[in-house]
Amino acid sequence: MRHSNSGRKFSRTPAHRKAMLINLAKALLTHGKICTTEMKAKDLRGVVEPMITLAKRNDLHARRLVYKALNDHALVKHLFDKVGPVFADVPGGYTRVIKLAKARKGDNAPMAIIEFSRALNEDKKEEIEAAK
Repeated sequence: MRHSNSGRKFSRTPAHRKAMLINLAKALLTHGKICTTEMKAKDLRGVVEPMITLAKRNDLHARRLVYKALNDHALVKHLFDKVGPVFADVPGGYTRVIKLAKARKGDNAPMAIIEFSRALNEDKKEEIEAAK
């Protein structure tokens, strides 16, 4: 019996599950917002939020730990230079999961949008306000 065993399996092997969550994390860090199933979005929080906490530390060891997971220097640089400073004064809760009203058409899976709780493109907002 699976009493008190945490984590969802998603009908995948552990290696496939880890790869799926890392790929979702890469997509979230690249785009800032992604649409996926509700359960995957909830599990993704457990992968992305510790990375942002490491980005707030901004030291060499933290960069190496994040690179070990993401395996992409440009993405690590983006995380530490752009995302980390935005959440410097926030103690936690860096992402939000917004449930969508319509389920996925093929298998009726509940869908959700996962995004950062703060806007990362604040310089774009300033450019728009300056243009007005």
